[in-house]
Amino acid sequence: MEALWLTIKFLLLGLFQGLTEPIPISSSGHLLIAQYFLGVEIEGSTSTFALLVNTASLLAVLIIYRDDIKRLVINGLKFFKEKTPETRRDFMFVVYLVVATIPAAIIGLLFQDIIDMHLSTVVTVGVTLVITGIALWLIRNMRGQRKDGNMTMKDAIIIGLAQSVALIPGISRSGATIVAAMTRGINQETALRFSFLLFIPISLGGAVLSFSDILRDDNLATMAVPYIMAFIGSLVASYFSLKWFMNVMAKGQLKYFAIYCFIVGPLVVLAWFLLN
Repeated sequence: MEALWLTIKFLLLGLFQGLTEPIPISSSGHLLIAQYFLGVEIEGSTSTFALLVNTASLLAVLIIYRDDIKRLVINGLKFFKEKTPETRRDFMFVVYLVVATIPAAIIGLLFQDIIDMHLSTVVTVGVTLVITGIALWLIRNMRGQRKDGNMTMKDAIIIGLAQSVALIPGISRSGATIVAAMTRGINQETALRFSFLLFIPISLGGAVLSFSDILRDDNLATMAVPYIMAFIGSLVASYFSLKWFMNVMAKGQLKYFAIYCFIVGPLVVLAWFLLN
C-alpha cells in the first residue's frame, strides 16, 4: 500500500509540474507549495525527480515546436551558403536564442546553490507570485508588431536577463521571458515561440549538470516505477497545458494569470503564517 501511495504521489507531482511548467505561474514555485502544504517530501531523489519532469516538459516542447525547430536548423545551416532574407532571419533567431541562454546559465552556475538554500521557501514563492502577477498585469493589453525578423541583439540580452531572474522560485520562466519580449514590442506569437524555444537549451543544460547526481541516486532502482509515472504525468500535462496556453496567448488573456497570482500569492503567505 505504501508503494502504491508513493507511485500516486509522484504521478500527481509530475502532473502538477507539467500543468504549471508552460503557463506563467511558476512550476518550481507551485511544486514547493504542493510539497509543503500536502506534506509531500521527495527525500534523496529531488535531483532525479526534477530532471525527469523537466525532461518530460522539454519533450513536450520539442513535439509541439518540431516544425519550427526543423526550419531553424535547416535554414540556419543554409545561411552559410545561401544568404537569403529567410535564411538570415532564421540564422539570427538561433543566434539570439544562444545569446539569451547565457545570462541564466552563468547566474545559475554561480548562484543556484545560494538561491536553493535561501530562497526556496513558501513565503518567497508567495511574494514572488505577486511580483509575477504585477508583471503580467502591466503587459496584459500590449500588442506588439515586431516578428522574428525584427528582433535585435538587445532583445535577446533583455529576455535572457529576464530568464535568469526566473531562477528564483515563484518567478515564472515563461512569464518573465514573455513579459520581457512583449515590453520590447515583440508580438505575442513570436514572444511565445522564443520563450519556449529558449526553454530547450536551458533545460538541456540543467539535465547535463544534474546527470552525475542521478547516477549517485541510491534509490534509482527501487524508485523506477514512481519515476516513470512522474515522467509520463509531466509529459502529458506539459503537452496539453502548452497547447492550451498557446490559445490563451492568441486571445490576449494573460490578465487571468495575473489575477490568479494576486489571489494565490497572499493566500500562500497567510497560510504559512497561520500554520507556523
